[in-house]
This record gives sequence, structure tokens and C-alpha cells, in this order.
Amino acid sequence: MTTQKEQTSEAQMPRVKNSGVINNIGSPNLLNEADRDEEMARSALAAFRAKEEEIERKKNEVREKVQKQLGRVEEETKRLAEIREELEALHDPMRKEAAMVRKRIDVISRELKPLGLSCQKKEKEYKEALEAFNDKNREKGQLISKLVELVTESEKLRLKKLDELCKNIESLR
Repeated sequence: MTTQKEQTSEAQMPRVKNSGVINNIGSPNLLNEADRDEEMARSALAAFRAKEEEIERKKNEVREKVQKQLGRVEEETKRLAEIREELEALHDPMRKEAAMVRKRIDVISRELKPLGLSCQKKEKEYKEALEAFNDKNREKGQLISKLVELVTESEKLRLKKLDELCKNIESLR
């Protein structure tokens, strides 16, 4: 893989060589100098190519490392997404059930308020009725006692009268 710079430098090298040879055919110093320049240019080009290859190799290594890291990151992301889904699946039924229970509690609380008021009202009525019942029962007991007393006294009086009548009848005889 040659870059544009390499192609440009290769194209320029033969021109330099040829121009030195053509212009200075009779001068051996110039030929040696041209050979040295050409050799320097070749070694510089070889060094440049070696650097380019080293850079390309390092770039490929970095690219591979990055790809590996991205692969690991993608795997970890997938695992995290799976864990998140599992956690949400764990929380969802609990949340739904808890929400249903809370709603039921709220409904029952609303139903309990009027029932509690009704219970208090009925307890108050019951206490009043019980008190009235006890009062009437006491009054009945007193009246029964009075009746028993009256009946007893009435019997005594009747017995007394009967005794008197019996005495009267006996005295008439």
C-alpha cells in the first residue's frame, strides 16, 4: 500500500538521477554524489515506508483493541439490560399486588367510616334503650312489689272481713 507521498518521491528520484547523469557525464564525483543522493533517498524512502507500516500496524492493533473493548461493552450492556429486566420483573408483581392491596385498604377504610359512625350511633341508641329498659324493669319490679303488697294486704283485709262475718254468723246462731 503506497501513499501519495511515496509515489511522488519515487517519481522525483529517477528525475534527479537522470538529470545528474545527463548533465554531468564526464564528472565521476557527480556520479558518486548522485548515487549517494539516490541511496539516501532510497534509505529515507525505506525508513518512511517502515514508519508508515509501523504506524499502520499500530493503528490496526489499536483498532482491534477498541473493537474488543466495544464487544465487551456491548456484552456488558446486554447483561445489564437483562439484569434490569429481571429486576423490573421482580418489582412489577410486588408493586401491582401492593397497589391492589392499598386500593382495597382505601376502599375498606372508606366503608369503615360510615359503619363506625353507624356503630357509634347504634351503641348510643343501645345504651339509651338499655337504660330505658333497666328503668322500666326497675319500675316494673317496684310495681310488682307494690302489687304483691297490695294483694297481700287485700287478702288480709278479706280474711279479716271473713273472720268478722264468721263471728257475726256465729253470734247469730
